[in-house]
Amino acid sequence: MNISVVIPTYNRRDLLKRALLSVLAQTSLPTETIVIDDGSTDDTAAMIRAEFPAVRYYYQENQGVSSARNTGIQQATGNWIAFLDSDDEWLPEKLTRQQAALTAHPDSRICHTEEQWIRNGVRVNPAKQYAKIGGWIFNECLPLCAISPSTVLIHHSIFAAIGLFDSELPACEDYDLWLRITARYPVLLIEEPQIKKHGGHADQLSQQHWGMDRFRIVALQKIITGGQLSAENQQAAVAMLVKKAEIYLNGMIKRGKTEETLYYQKLIQKFTA
Repeated sequence: MNISVVIPTYNRRDLLKRALLSVLAQTSLPTETIVIDDGSTDDTAAMIRAEFPAVRYYYQENQGVSSARNTGIQQATGNWIAFLDSDDEWLPEKLTRQQAALTAHPDSRICHTEEQWIRNGVRVNPAKQYAKIGGWIFNECLPLCAISPSTVLIHHSIFAAIGLFDSELPACEDYDLWLRITARYPVLLIEEPQIKKHGGHADQLSQQHWGMDRFRIVALQKIITGGQLSAENQQAAVAMLVKKAEIYLNGMIKRGKTEETLYYQKLIQKFTA
């Protein structure tokens, strides 16, 4: 199994070092590790040259995490892609466990794992709605992002079939991708945590963008109008879009946002007519 690890990064030199060390600590090493530097100005390149000379390093002008991941996918030579966010780290058995599961289920094309949550250096218990599941999980992906990028191992053929990350979305780009994947593929799950998911720092996308559901609403519109969902999944996606839009509409009304209020009123009417 040839695995390419894709790590997007932006001004996270020290956190990136931790992530790379966790790749090197794997009991089954990947075929290659690719770092896509999305315009860093913090000597990331010098650190990689000095400490991780085997890493394939690419620099691009700042275009966002989706563009960086897409560049990594396009540069990868492996038939399997593993993503690792530069602020997260893998536990040592991560790739070994996933390879064993995929070998046992040779028709599977995507595998994810449970995760440990670390907030400001302290381990915390995730809320129940963030518990990971496997199988045909499209419905479970509708409310929120049910798969973490740092946990997945994905066959390269999936991207040829459903496309890459949507670089037009400033956030929730992974939510958009998981909807497209889980509408067509079942997902394997390793039930034991295989990554440490770090949070609480200011440069996380969830800290930079208010009203994250507005991006999920865009993703839902895309997949609903794409014409590739089963009737059952289409109905579930429309119901979730209307639910999220109604909640968002109420917020816009309270804030006196006239233009946004009219937009979401028309959107709800479109999908409930």
